[in-house]
Amino acid sequence: MTFGSLFLAETGSTIVLSVFLLFCRIGGCLMIIPGYGTSRIPTRIRLFIALGVTLALAPALLPGMQAALPDQRLGTVFELIVSETFVGLLIGLLGRCFLAALETLGTLVSMAIGLSNMPGAAVENIEALPPVANLLTLTATAMVFITNQHWEVLRGLADSYQTIPPGVGIDTLTALERFAQQLAEAFLLALRVVSPFVIYTVIINLAIGLVNKLTPQIPAYFVGLPFIIAGGLYLLFLVSSEAIALFLDGYFVWLQQG
Repeated sequence: MTFGSLFLAETGSTIVLSVFLLFCRIGGCLMIIPGYGTSRIPTRIRLFIALGVTLALAPALLPGMQAALPDQRLGTVFELIVSETFVGLLIGLLGRCFLAALETLGTLVSMAIGLSNMPGAAVENIEALPPVANLLTLTATAMVFITNQHWEVLRGLADSYQTIPPGVGIDTLTALERFAQQLAEAFLLALRVVSPFVIYTVIINLAIGLVNKLTPQIPAYFVGLPFIIAGGLYLLFLVSSEAIALFLDGYFVWLQQG
């Protein structure tokens, strides 16, 4: 075998290994992040999407990845695989915080308007949620694609190689602090989204409590439950568009700024 063929074989193996390392970060992120990472999409389809995105971004990202691969020893390759997969999973978890916060406070909305006891169906995930929580999370996920924010996810993944270069990795304590900060910001955003329902339930429960004190012979809560549900659904009708727009604005800011 000539020197030229040996050089081509080594170069080809370096390219394949670099593409695989790109796949570790991109695939790890897309397996978790909202929209792409829903369990309703079959795992094989998500795998093909991650592979297609990796191949699409590879021409722009290969030089940086090849520069971060000093050799092809097993220890070096294994360390890079673990590091890139961890970074991808962290990016996906930071995005997943938004949907987890919306699911949690969507359950609060269901309790606030008296619909928490109604059986829900598993829509975005395999776990069943109350109807209002399902409605909010499914609408938010659909609007991510309708408003083309899923392309911002891919742009953010490409930019992450500038923020966190291959091979540098990220400290575990720093990642934990960043995750805790993102979780707090996501829950604050979700609280702003559902704040009208928090005010609604405080007013309604205060009014029912006063009525119950004035007329203890009448089960005021059970009598007023249909009116509570009707008022909550009407409030949902009034604020749903603004609430989803507010959530999408917060998610879009995170996608742009990281």
